[in-house]
Amino acid sequence: MDLEIRALRSFLALADELHFGRAAAALHVAQPALSQQIKRLEAELGVELFTRSSRSVSLTAAGVVLRERAISLVAQSERIVDEVTRIGRGEQGRLDVGFVSSALPLGPVERVQRFGARFPRVHIELFEGWTAHLLVKVALGELDLAIVRDPDPVDGVRLTPFRAEGFVAAVPLAHPLATRGSIRASELAGDPFVFFPAEAGALATEPNLAPVLAGGRMPTIVQTGSTWTTLLHLVAAGIGVTVAPASTVLSPPPGIAVLGLTDTDAFSELAWASRADDHRPILRAFIDVD
Repeated sequence: MDLEIRALRSFLALADELHFGRAAAALHVAQPALSQQIKRLEAELGVELFTRSSRSVSLTAAGVVLRERAISLVAQSERIVDEVTRIGRGEQGRLDVGFVSSALPLGPVERVQRFGARFPRVHIELFEGWTAHLLVKVALGELDLAIVRDPDPVDGVRLTPFRAEGFVAAVPLAHPLATRGSIRASELAGDPFVFFPAEAGALATEPNLAPVLAGGRMPTIVQTGSTWTTLLHLVAAGIGVTVAPASTVLSPPPGIAVLGLTDTDAFSELAWASRADDHRPILRAFIDVD
């Protein structure tokens, strides 16, 4: 025999009030309907749950036991419904979110804090990595979301661009061009460059070098690094120069000059990456948090 949660709620209301009229009012149902529901429950159980008289209603021994058990069952059912509803609305669960280091100035950590304030029951883990590696993790289901830059297309991964930005040059302060406010990217083609290794991803490399490549010369990369922070410190040390998305030099290290580029319309694009078949509201809630 299956006990309906609705019937148990009605039973508990009457067990608390010990008065059909008050219990019916608390349940927002008619008194005859409540009376019939209690009778059906007693018939299903094969026992009397209440002793009724013209003046009073009281619990039987069986009713006392059912009341103790029903409180727990109803509370558990309410927690289940609440949890399922919150997960459906994106208010509960877990999110594993990846990000490229160059997105840090745009506030992914602050986004987590704002999201956490709105949805305290959602646990978030952050993972830093190169775009190519983050895309693989998203495709494998190891990450739910990732902020990637200039991503290569990957089967099964949905890409949603959200920011496009131009490039700037970063040179050591001792560089002959450092005192100019802007330059042509081609003027750097003969300089030693510091940049990402090839395994960071083809599209993550080529668009970033596009302003220089447009001049017809491939720069010589003398040192690689895994993050823009590392590359900019290499520039400050005089190892070489680089071309970077504008947001990566919002807080440059001492020792570098940031120069505008006048001869290119190349741009870098940031995008959200998620599995193409993953449409959970929790993902949209995280992306849309303000």
